[in-house]
Amino acid sequence: MVGIEMTTWVLGDQLTRDVGPLSRADADERVLMIEAHAFARKLPYHPHKLVLVFSAMRQFRDELRADGHDVEYHQVETFGDGLDDHFDAHPDDSLVTMTPAGHGAADRLETLVTERGGEIEFVADERFLCSIERFDEWAGDDERFQHEGFYRMLRRETGYLIEDGEPVGGEWNYDEANREFPGDEYDPPDPPRFEPDDLTEEVAAWVDEEFAGGYDEPPYGGEWADPGAFVWPVTREGALDALTDFVEHRLPEFGPYQDAMLGEEWALNHALLSTSMNLGLLHPREVAERALDAYREDDLPLASVEGFLRQVIGWREFMRHVYRRAMPDLATANLLNADHTLPNFYWTGDTEMACLADVVGSVRERGYSHHIERLMVLSNFALLYGVRPDEINRWFHAAYVDAYHWVTTPNVVGMGVFGSDRLSTKPYAASANYIDDMSDYCGDCRYAKTKTVGENACPFNALYWDFLGRNEDPLRENHRMGLVYSHWDDKDSEERAAIRDRVDGIRELVEVDDL
Repeated sequence: MVGIEMTTWVLGDQLTRDVGPLSRADADERVLMIEAHAFARKLPYHPHKLVLVFSAMRQFRDELRADGHDVEYHQVETFGDGLDDHFDAHPDDSLVTMTPAGHGAADRLETLVTERGGEIEFVADERFLCSIERFDEWAGDDERFQHEGFYRMLRRETGYLIEDGEPVGGEWNYDEANREFPGDEYDPPDPPRFEPDDLTEEVAAWVDEEFAGGYDEPPYGGEWADPGAFVWPVTREGALDALTDFVEHRLPEFGPYQDAMLGEEWALNHALLSTSMNLGLLHPREVAERALDAYREDDLPLASVEGFLRQVIGWREFMRHVYRRAMPDLATANLLNADHTLPNFYWTGDTEMACLADVVGSVRERGYSHHIERLMVLSNFALLYGVRPDEINRWFHAAYVDAYHWVTTPNVVGMGVFGSDRLSTKPYAASANYIDDMSDYCGDCRYAKTKTVGENACPFNALYWDFLGRNEDPLRENHRMGLVYSHWDDKDSEERAAIRDRVDGIRELVEVDDL
C-alpha cells in the first residue's frame, strides 16, 4: 500500500507489543485505540471488570506514548464514533489489527471502517499458541472435538514436557493425582494484591459514577455487585509480577488442590493469571515456559506443572478454537431443552445453600471464583435446575472479570450445562456427594448433604435425580451414563414421586427467593 497511511489499531484485549502488528511497527508509528463505552451498558458488568479493561487500556496508551508512539486515543460511546474522529483526521487511512476473537467482530469492524472510506487488514491473532490453520488441520471435518487429543498434539508440537516424543513421566496427564482435599492444618499462600495507582483509582471512581445503577432490567441493577478492593494487575509489569508470584508460591501445590473448594480461601493455589492473558498482557507461551523453567530448576512436582500446563496450552487454546468452529450455533444451543429462568440468587447471593452463597458472594465481591467453583457449583446447579444455557452464559459473561464471549460460551454452554455435545461427551452433573468430597461447605450448611427428600434435604440431591429422570431419552444411551442410570433404575415409583415433590418445592422456594 505504497503512499497510503497505515495505522496499527490496538483493540482493548490485545494489549501487547510482543506479538502482532504492533511488535513489528516502527517506534514512532501511529497507533489507534478506541475506548468504547456502549458495551458496558449492554450487560450489568461487574465494576471490577470495567475498571480492569479501561485502566489497562489507558495504562497501555501511556506506556506507548512514553516510548515515542503517536497514540490516538478516543474515549467515545461506540467504535463508530471513534472511527468517525479518526477518519476525519486521517481520510483514507488504512488500519491493521489482529483478528478479534469474538464471533462476527471482524465483519462488524470492517463494515464500520469501509463505511467511512477507510481500509482494514486483519492479521492472525498471535496471542495464542495454536493457529487457526493448525487446529483445522488437526480437527479436519469433525463436528465434535476431543480435548485430550488436541492437548497431546499441542504438547508434541511445543515439546513441552516431552522427551523423545513421549510425555515426561510416562503419562499424558496426572488428573487422578490432582484431586486431593487439604487438611485442616493447610495454610495456602496469600494471593497477590496489586494496589491501584492514581490512574486506576481515577478509572474506578469514573466507573462507579458512570455505570452504577445504569441497568433497567431487574434483578440486575448497578447494585447487584458488592465490590471489595480491586486487586488485579493492569500493566505488563504487574502481570509479570503476578506470574512470578504464582510460580514461586502457588504452583508447587497447585496440582493436588486445584479441585478443592474452601469457604475461607477464594484463591487457594490458583494462578489468577486469566485476566492478564485475556487482555494480552501475558502470552500463554511465556506463562507455560516460566512454569517449565521452575519445574526443571526447582524440582517442582510433575503433577502440578502438568496440571497447570493442561489448563494453559490445552483447555484455553481448545476453547478458543471450539468457539470459532461451533459459532454461531453454540451461543443458542440447548441440547436438553432447558427452559427455566436463572434464579435471582446468582445476582444477590441470597440463599441458604452454603456453597452457592459463598461462591456467588466471591463473584459479587471480586468478579472471580476458580474453575471448579464455576463448573461444579454454579454451572452444576444451573444444569440440574434446567436453566436456559443462554441465560447462564449471559450471567457468566457479565459477572466475571476474565470473561469474554469466546471464553464463556464453550465453557458454560458446552461444558457447564451441556447445551451442546460439540466438546463434552456427557453432562458434568453431580449431587452433594461431589461438593462434600471437594469442599468444606456442607458441614455448616442448613441443608443435609445425605438427604434427598424432606425440607432440609440438599437441593443438589433431588435435582440430580430429577435431572436424570427428565433427560432419560437423550442421555440413557450415552455410554458414559450407564452406571448412573442403573442407580436410577433402582428407584421405585414411590421414591421417584418423592423426588419430584421435593424438586417442585425447591422450584417454589427459588421463585420466592427463599432457597
